[in-house]
Amino acid sequence: MKYVGMQTQISRNNILSLLLLLVFPIGILGMMWVFVALVNYFSSGVYNDYGQIVYHFNVDAANQMFLSYLPWVLGVVGIWFIIAYFSNVSMIKQATGARAVSRMENPRLYNIVENLCMTCNMDMPQLNIVDDPQLNAFASGINKNSYTVTVTTGLMDLLDDKELAGVLGHELTHIRNRDTKLLITSIIFVGIVSTVMSLVLNMMYNMMWFGGASRRSNDNDNDKGGGLSIVVIMLIGLVCCAIAYIFTLLTRFAISRKREYMADAGGAELCGDPLALASALRKISGNPGLDNVKRADVAQLFIIQPDEMKQGLLSFMNSLFSTHPDTEKRIAILEQF
Repeated sequence: MKYVGMQTQISRNNILSLLLLLVFPIGILGMMWVFVALVNYFSSGVYNDYGQIVYHFNVDAANQMFLSYLPWVLGVVGIWFIIAYFSNVSMIKQATGARAVSRMENPRLYNIVENLCMTCNMDMPQLNIVDDPQLNAFASGINKNSYTVTVTTGLMDLLDDKELAGVLGHELTHIRNRDTKLLITSIIFVGIVSTVMSLVLNMMYNMMWFGGASRRSNDNDNDKGGGLSIVVIMLIGLVCCAIAYIFTLLTRFAISRKREYMADAGGAELCGDPLALASALRKISGNPGLDNVKRADVAQLFIIQPDEMKQGLLSFMNSLFSTHPDTEKRIAILEQF
């Protein structure tokens, strides 16, 4: 296989990734409208002459309610996004335990990265090291001032110069293609949805365990009906959040897989030795490091995800979808070049 049409493929994947990224705000706003519409429907119930509850859905009222809440939702999500977007560098560094490395401390790493940057005419990123005897690497950052390539000490110890150049070329390609910015954006949107879902779950839990006794002791039917209405609203919110979460998670998954294949192709082209990158991936897959990072969203940035990652509340669904392509398939593709 030759690198025929690689730039065309990169261009197509960039367009597709941006289209997929639009799914996040559309999904959040869509679920918000569904939530408002369902709340409007269930709150419209009235008793008929036969004592039965009859519901009526008013589209105009639902749209008016949606538009009244829209500025608040956009404002909260916007502020949340901006804070998370510009604090991601410190968050990733703290989660992985990375530290900056100087040219004097590790001239080998600096020289390889510098040569690769000169080859593709890009600015030199910051270089970080994680003290981990296992193997892994990742790129992060949102602009020139924050673009960073991080490697483990085990990676530098066990890979030769050609293999290390292949891995570094892979990570530099992520930066060149603006993958880090795109993936961080997708991670933030998934985090927003999952956090809202967690809040709804906690509210339902507290209401059912701590509010149940008081409702049972209340003989007033109206109070019971009010409690039931709150439960229904919470259930509606939970279902909407769950749908939005799965939707955004699948989109993040689709973006990530495509970007890994693109970075493999770009890294092989940059280092000039596809077999060296294939060999490096084989070594890394046998002993992937950074197991101490328990955040699946951060691990999405790694060249190969650690074998064992404890999933936190709600993030158990990440285990159902792989953010990385199969490593053996990636190696097979590189060995065909």
